[in-house]
Amino acid sequence: MNQYVTGAVIKRLREKNQMTQMQFADRLGVSDKTVSKWETGKGYPDITLLEPIAAIFRVSVTELISGNDIRNENVSANMMRSKFYVCPICGNVIHTMGEAVVQCHGVSLLPECAEQTDEQHMIFIERIEDEYYVRIDHEMTKEHYISFVAALSKDEVQMVKLYPEGNAEARFKIRGVKKICFFCNRDGMFGIEPVKGIDDKESGYDNAEDRRELEKTAAVIFK
Repeated sequence: MNQYVTGAVIKRLREKNQMTQMQFADRLGVSDKTVSKWETGKGYPDITLLEPIAAIFRVSVTELISGNDIRNENVSANMMRSKFYVCPICGNVIHTMGEAVVQCHGVSLLPECAEQTDEQHMIFIERIEDEYYVRIDHEMTKEHYISFVAALSKDEVQMVKLYPEGNAEARFKIRGVKKICFFCNRDGMFGIEPVKGIDDKESGYDNAEDRRELEKTAAVIFK
């Protein structure tokens, strides 16, 4: 185990639950001096105590060890809250519908934050009947490539895995798609909201600034 619960986490959770060291110790079946040692970094709780500690604080063992609060804010299962985690070692892509503690190959992963597309990561979206045809103007070498493209709606996530030396393109059913994201193995994630009147342009975007102005105008017109 490369991580373990720290005294700072125990103290924060104890105070959050408005417990004294004595009250917490009594519930756990240890002495208040033991709790004090944990909180001052002079010792660690035995591994057999992790589950009881987590139960007292009403958190999972994973939350206890990571020190991160995880709240279920996704009871409505809105896929627009989706988060993507990408392992820098193996390239594994992990999708969640909200906050999570994610590890791969011993590395704690942070969710990718989608930036606006730019001149080095231009995207072309064409409406073809009931589908979006998506093409990304980007090289696809073994060193620099687009790893995946995803289309998000409230009810589902459609994702296409891409590979070096292939084509940076994908097709998605339009059905409620509100956002399209793609991941560059060097520069991270980028995203765009398809806008009626722009997503079916006959040519790709030549200038990122011009495109953003068009998107703002279309968003007002087709509101």
